[in-house]
Amino acid sequence: MSASFTEIPLSRPSTPLLDQINDPADLRGLERDQLTQLADELRAYLLYSVGQTGGHFGAGLGVIELTIALHYVFDTPRDKLVWDVGHQTYPHKILTGRREKLLSIRQAGGLSGFPKRSESEYDTFGVGHSSTSLSAALGMKIAANMDGRDDRAIAVIGDGAMTAGMAIEALNHIAHVDLDMLVVLNDNNMSISKNVGGLATYFSKLWSSRAYNLFRESTKRLLKAFPSTGGLVRKTEELMKALVAPGIIFEELGFTYIGPIDGHNTSLLVHTLENLKQVSGPVLLHIATSKGKGFTPAEADPIGYHAINKMEPQRKTEVASADPVSGSLVKAIDKTHSGTTTRPVTLKYQQVFGQWLCDMARQDDRVVAITPAMTEGSGMVEYAERYPDRFHDVAIAEQHAVTLAAGLACEGKKPVVAIYSTFLQRAYDQLIHDVAVQNLDVLFAIDRAGLVGADGATHAGMFDLSYLRCIPNMVVMAPSDENETRQLLFTGFLHPGPAAVRYPRGTGPGVEPKQDMVAVDIGRGVLHRRGSGVALLNFGALLPAVLQAADRLDASVADMRFVKPLDEDLIEELALSHQLLVTVEENVVAGGAGSGVSEYLARHNVVTPVLQLGLPDRFLEHDDHGAQLAAVGLDAAGITDAIRQRLLQLQSQGARHIV
Repeated sequence: MSASFTEIPLSRPSTPLLDQINDPADLRGLERDQLTQLADELRAYLLYSVGQTGGHFGAGLGVIELTIALHYVFDTPRDKLVWDVGHQTYPHKILTGRREKLLSIRQAGGLSGFPKRSESEYDTFGVGHSSTSLSAALGMKIAANMDGRDDRAIAVIGDGAMTAGMAIEALNHIAHVDLDMLVVLNDNNMSISKNVGGLATYFSKLWSSRAYNLFRESTKRLLKAFPSTGGLVRKTEELMKALVAPGIIFEELGFTYIGPIDGHNTSLLVHTLENLKQVSGPVLLHIATSKGKGFTPAEADPIGYHAINKMEPQRKTEVASADPVSGSLVKAIDKTHSGTTTRPVTLKYQQVFGQWLCDMARQDDRVVAITPAMTEGSGMVEYAERYPDRFHDVAIAEQHAVTLAAGLACEGKKPVVAIYSTFLQRAYDQLIHDVAVQNLDVLFAIDRAGLVGADGATHAGMFDLSYLRCIPNMVVMAPSDENETRQLLFTGFLHPGPAAVRYPRGTGPGVEPKQDMVAVDIGRGVLHRRGSGVALLNFGALLPAVLQAADRLDASVADMRFVKPLDEDLIEELALSHQLLVTVEENVVAGGAGSGVSEYLARHNVVTPVLQLGLPDRFLEHDDHGAQLAAVGLDAAGITDAIRQRLLQLQSQGARHIV
């Protein structure tokens, strides 16, 4: 029986067995009856380490037994273990030589929160987006086959990730190629089947056994030789399996399907995996797990414990989390005192969007909200509860989400697609072909725009201004605070065509959103500060840093609000009255808002020096968001220094002296 915990350890637990594991070879040296103890120690250490650092939580707890079994049975890293998404790989990192380094995870210079090829040979594929493991593992297996190698490819994918079109495409190709490959379907929501029990376990053992698979191969040969006499045998086998397993769809695709089995039974997992090593062709092992397994609060609230913040060292304070309905309060549970206290917090941009969406739906029954599996993260829980008939969580299917919105728009509805910037990249063709080409009335609420701190490069929304502003018919907006976000969402909603509002992760500067919604003139910025010499053109949420820099330089500041169309009148007026224009955006410089300003000036023969400040032409490592901005010169000090350097450069080149 696995150990269960009710609190996160604040001091390092005793883990004598785990301490002996410096790589999977050490793990494979253990006796099988030691694996349950190892799982308990690994769970305790994971709870402790994530409590110290914060990070993804529930998914890793749910795959501890699976991770042990995979590394115990297969010869990693020679055998290629490919994880999907990567939220669940903390146990994998612990067992592959990074146990003590886990205390540095998601911190500057520390371990990545996701698999990363440059970090370890055991991280066979870098990942942050879902549904990539099947395609990547198949590519590795094809390459091994071409080189005459017999190393294996094992892909671990969740039931949510399996909903993506990319995963279905890969399943089809895996079956077509017909190489020896194992797919482990980790079903932690029971969304495919609840059929876990003694009978299912019995038949899973039977189907994974060498004897059964020899019988199965003999049956195939018999049916091929005598098709007219084999119908009864074939039908009997199919009906037997249909009684206890939901895997007929995988069988029809060409997989040997095993399961569902208990994904927290280490002995059963090891036994099954060892049998499956003898099975030829593509195999799908379906396991049932519990997200947050072994930590009682996470088992009760797997969504709330998807990720946690760092524990306070001096007080046994549970992780704070936003209220899932209103999002307006943080609950803090103090274990040293009875009772619960609440305190108000600054609104997150996601809460601003969620409140706006509810207000808009109350006013206009054409509103239909769509999200690809980001209901909680996008702030849509309250809307989903209040307007279930006008809400569609389409699962991890970004391409479908965008074209679904296009179809709704064709019939006079007003779809609002809430999607992370990094995930909209996956639906770029649909954005162009299905929405923009037809000039359909779809509003995109683009969350997590800009850098995202500890989640690193895979989740950063660094490119949306560049890839949106080049699309005809698009209106692209970048609000600078909470109220601007609400008003620009309303503006985009009223615009009769495709429009996008992009906003960052987390809290804003503290500007209270006005309940009254007033549409902004499309393509109209606002002048916040009148100075001399230098004019800063701000695009997005960096406005507080821009204003601080302007105060130091006595510079003008325009909050442009619109990336497309630009406020050309404001740009020209500032260009003609200042010696230097500075564009600031939390997007790559290449092709971004600053590029749009320079293009306008060149097109109209306005000769004014332009300094474009934004994200550099490289992927940025995980760190605190503020530290990331400072590292690339997008904090107040960095902006000020960059401008002063450019002024000195202009002066040395013979430009007019600027006071």
